[in-house]
Amino acid sequence: MKFHSIPSVQPLPVRFNSPFDDHPDALCRTAAEDLQSRLPANPAEGKMYGVLVVERNGQTGYLQAYSGQMDGQEEDFVPAVFDYLQPHGYFKMHEEEITRLNHLIARMESSAAYRQAEENLMKIRQEAEKAVDEARRTMQGAKYLRDKRRREAFLSEEERREMTRQSQFLKAELHRRKVRYAALTAEAQAALSGYEEQLTAWKRERKLKSDRLQRWLFSQFSLLNARGESKSLPAIFHDYYLLHSPARIRAAGGPAASPVRRLSAESLAPSLLPPSGAGECCEPKLLQYAFRKGYTPVSMAAFWWGPSPKTEVRQHGNYYPACNGKCRPILTWMLKGLDVATDDKTEATGAAGLEILYEDDSLAVVAKPPGLLSVPGKGRQPSVYSLLKERWQRSGAPYMVHRLDMATSGLLVVARTAEAHKALQAQFAARTVQKRYVALLPGSFPEQRFPAEGRIELPLSPCPDDRPRQRVDLEKGKPAITEYRVAGRTKYGKEGREAVKIILHPLTGRTHQLRMHCAHPDGLGTPIIGDSLYGQRAERLWLHAEHLAFTHPVTQQRMIFDRPLELP
Repeated sequence: MKFHSIPSVQPLPVRFNSPFDDHPDALCRTAAEDLQSRLPANPAEGKMYGVLVVERNGQTGYLQAYSGQMDGQEEDFVPAVFDYLQPHGYFKMHEEEITRLNHLIARMESSAAYRQAEENLMKIRQEAEKAVDEARRTMQGAKYLRDKRRREAFLSEEERREMTRQSQFLKAELHRRKVRYAALTAEAQAALSGYEEQLTAWKRERKLKSDRLQRWLFSQFSLLNARGESKSLPAIFHDYYLLHSPARIRAAGGPAASPVRRLSAESLAPSLLPPSGAGECCEPKLLQYAFRKGYTPVSMAAFWWGPSPKTEVRQHGNYYPACNGKCRPILTWMLKGLDVATDDKTEATGAAGLEILYEDDSLAVVAKPPGLLSVPGKGRQPSVYSLLKERWQRSGAPYMVHRLDMATSGLLVVARTAEAHKALQAQFAARTVQKRYVALLPGSFPEQRFPAEGRIELPLSPCPDDRPRQRVDLEKGKPAITEYRVAGRTKYGKEGREAVKIILHPLTGRTHQLRMHCAHPDGLGTPIIGDSLYGQRAERLWLHAEHLAFTHPVTQQRMIFDRPLELP
């Protein structure tokens, strides 16, 4: 049964909550807790689950879903928007073709003959480099001795002719070695090329089949909105990008077309295609089922259940907003016709209280409060940049050297001239600027499991489908290094709750580096208090830049600033 009664009746909200807000109402929490009570307490793998509170014919209950698709769908979860896992269906049949190519590629790349051909080519190239270098050094040594002999003594005609013969012989020997090894290299390359050409052909075929299958899959998704209108997945993303991402439209080539209701996935440029997995998250599945069955959506929430993935940070039992890359275009379409509350993304207390700690004609050092942007965002919110621009309107706009997250408080140095900006950036690049942060972790942080001080090295890259979230990326991520020290326990907040104080020294400056290194299981495994992206929301994010030291670009004096975290 898909419809589940809610154990305790709560008042219905006036407006449908924004799915991009991670703070669900009491009714959603009741539904989520009911679902959680029926899920395995300690699953082997984590998964995102969602609930949609609905109303029909005076009855209030909820629908439940999970992200993605699984073989053997459970009856009490809503179905997929499009079930492509039918055993003998189009998707499975063509997926088997791609799997066959994967096996062929893997078998050849791991074969003894292919590896031997690679090793032979590498060995011959190494031998060639060594032999040619040896011949070149011999020729250079002989020339040195001939030149020395010419300077030191009178040479007979016979001796001159002998020197000429020696020079010609050594040059010819170098040439012979080059020709010989060029032939050996070409022979080894030809032996390897047979394998590489076959691998290239298989990989090209695999890509064509994968792209064709992905485009076919997108074309099977047709999503409803609250008005009863239907639109294909490719058309939804095309129209969304048209309004919200002109860069994608330009990348597709040519002027943007007007919004359309029907659009073939085959006709779309790659930059306009939906991301892989679009339409398979909890939120679209729940709304699609509700619209098809005539339920009125009331509110929704999604939560993570189980261990965190290896690359991203997900906390067991925490609520999460819908993702931006996959879900925002879809939900923008599906929620048309509903009265939806605006996103509530406030992470901290507000923008008041920017304090100037030092100021001269070249730079300024400020203490940024939590809730204030470092640089202007999409809206008209104030920022450190805009406030200083207003303050310095007679002498020019500020040059931002570095920045802090909106929710992070603490010290920033801002340049007032292009020369100072360039000099300060060079200091950051050379890592001669000293930065120290303090973070508060929950009192439950297991101090005994970690050394009192240590080093975290987890390369980071942006989540392509859910910016600004970051992920650990061991293959393509940028290096991110943080040194930490456990500084004991303290009290925080109005209620005087217990926390563990951590001192953090970032040796690199990646986006959300400290937040990720604290929250990720391979870091400290504990999100900073108030981290709504990687942990749970609180009155503020308890991360503060308390120490900053750099060399003044004009006076060359060492500038040192300290601003301790204020604990109520």
